[in-house]
Amino acid sequence: MKSSILFVFVIIFAFAIQAQDSKINIVVIGAHPDDADVDVGGTAYQFAQMGHNVLFVSLTNGDAGHYSKGGGALAKIRMAEAQEAGKRIGVTYKVLDHHDAELMPTLELRHQIIRIIRNWNADVVITHRPYDYHPDHRNTAIAVQDAAFLVTVPNVAPDVPALRINPVFLYSHDNFQKPNPFQPDIAVDITAVYDKKVYGMAAHESQFFEWLPWLNGKLDQVPDSEKERLEWLGEVRSQKISPEAYAALVKWYGKEKAEQVRMAETFEICEFGKHPSDEEIRQLFPMLEK
Repeated sequence: MKSSILFVFVIIFAFAIQAQDSKINIVVIGAHPDDADVDVGGTAYQFAQMGHNVLFVSLTNGDAGHYSKGGGALAKIRMAEAQEAGKRIGVTYKVLDHHDAELMPTLELRHQIIRIIRNWNADVVITHRPYDYHPDHRNTAIAVQDAAFLVTVPNVAPDVPALRINPVFLYSHDNFQKPNPFQPDIAVDITAVYDKKVYGMAAHESQFFEWLPWLNGKLDQVPDSEKERLEWLGEVRSQKISPEAYAALVKWYGKEKAEQVRMAETFEICEFGKHPSDEEIRQLFPMLEK
């Protein structure tokens, strides 16, 4: 009898270990506390709902992004907003204490990124492309690219064990054309969860309802009520499906489903990380079902 009970416990333990190992670990690294939400919010929400582990990282504390607030007071606001956003979509949010608009791809920053990726045991890392209007975005991309191979090198940042397998590194979407336009290698349908993404973004109140509308001369258009603000933000941040994104959706979902997609997030494979096959991409993005 005791041997039978022991056998059952061994089987249960084995299944638990297998289930734990099957979790996908995703790190999204942005320059500012709202960047990850904008670029990956819908995909991240789906990962989280499936039980996978998502970490949003902001390399700066966002202490310059406002027209009337700034410094430590603004950094505290943006930290609180990031934590609330993480709760809303089910991800962990980490904000580093580098000054907004002053980020540089230093050796110190590279090692910070390496440690973050290793500690999360990342399977997928998503960041900006190095072609962007904002120097913080460009320098984030450079720093992550510089870390891409080195996360597997034991003698670099040796206080944290190196990864045995290099993660898949991905770029998030942008519209910049020179020197190279964005290439959507992966497209994720977020139509059904777009409202969840918008709700997560709305936690960054100082950005989406103050700073960015002020920059665009639309501060007077921001509604007062939460319901109207969510509707307004969802409309303002919506983007049409480009022909290139549609082609990627057809590849991953099939033509019939692709025609029904109204909102999508797209990603380009960075050559500096693991070069995944289509089968590996489907394993890493289990929401890609035809």
